[in-house]
Amino acid sequence: MAPRDYLGIVLANLKPIRLDLLLAVVLTGLTLATLASFGAGAQQWPAYVLAVLTAAPIALRQLAPVTTMAILVAALGLYTLLGYGDFPNSGIGLLVGMFTVAMLRSREVAALVFAGTMVVVGLACLRMSMPVVWSEVAQTGLVVLGAWTLGEGTKRWSARSERLAEEAVQAVANERVRIARELHDVVAHHMSVISLQAGLAQYVLDSDLATARQALATVGDTSREALTEMRRLLDVLRVDQSDEYQPQPGLAALDELVARARGAGLPVETVVTGRARPLPPGPDLCAYRVAQESLTNVLKHAGPATARIDLDYGESTLTLKVTDTGAKPAAQQVSTTSHGIRGMKERAELYGGVLTAGPGRGGGFSVVLRLPMSEER
Repeated sequence: MAPRDYLGIVLANLKPIRLDLLLAVVLTGLTLATLASFGAGAQQWPAYVLAVLTAAPIALRQLAPVTTMAILVAALGLYTLLGYGDFPNSGIGLLVGMFTVAMLRSREVAALVFAGTMVVVGLACLRMSMPVVWSEVAQTGLVVLGAWTLGEGTKRWSARSERLAEEAVQAVANERVRIARELHDVVAHHMSVISLQAGLAQYVLDSDLATARQALATVGDTSREALTEMRRLLDVLRVDQSDEYQPQPGLAALDELVARARGAGLPVETVVTGRARPLPPGPDLCAYRVAQESLTNVLKHAGPATARIDLDYGESTLTLKVTDTGAKPAAQQVSTTSHGIRGMKERAELYGGVLTAGPGRGGGFSVVLRLPMSEER
């Protein structure tokens, strides 16, 4: 940490203490001025000492709130019990101290301090007035209780503000993870297609010019689509973006995804069962990304294979199953704890779904996603 930054932190922590010191000085001066106006003489110097102790300790209220409150209460009690008269500053220091204890200490500690304060206040009122005016004692108690309540409310508000700040930080972290996952899905899928098509074009360039041209055309289309998706994703981070945002892909774009996989040389069959209906944006994007990541893994790991997508719209569950016919050893190269599969599982859990992935019994690999669907009304 730079010396300038360290100095800034120290000064920031000292600022509240300086304000407390200023408050204590002003309140002490006013208390002494009030006491002098009552005609207290030099023979009553203990009154001045006790009067100072009813205000000056406020300077240390944030460092030792309970000790500060104990000194304030003891000084006020002695001032009245020794016959010097009413509270010298109307008990303002007492209210500040009670507020500080309630704000910085637990509710149990604040309750004990309040009880002790009321005992001293009751004895002081008993000493000052005969007979005792209980309404005055009750009024003083309500004022002190109000200071306690205000301090408790301030503590709850401060805790809520801290909790909201922590939630905001966590939300930012979650958003960064989500963006990283989106970038991984976009880059991994499109770059896999580009790599395969570029390799195919290089392999058949001299022997099959038409196939090479088709492969290069697929590389161009896929790269442009990848740039479009990445631009759409990164535009979300721009605060000065004035253009309309394009929606994220969903199952409505599944046919385009399948066509792109077929263009990359992977035969894909799609089977849809049940009554197709739109999903909310989040689960819709989740299902699309799972299908995209699964086909990408088939292209990267399964070798010569075919794939099948089964999409079942159940009454309350959407089931997406992607299987391939790759050789069993090749399929096992995709670890069920890999980054891509782990990301798919996190997506599913985010929307209350479940994803399972693993080698098939007769070879190949299988990914099954189940997402809850709300009933249409």
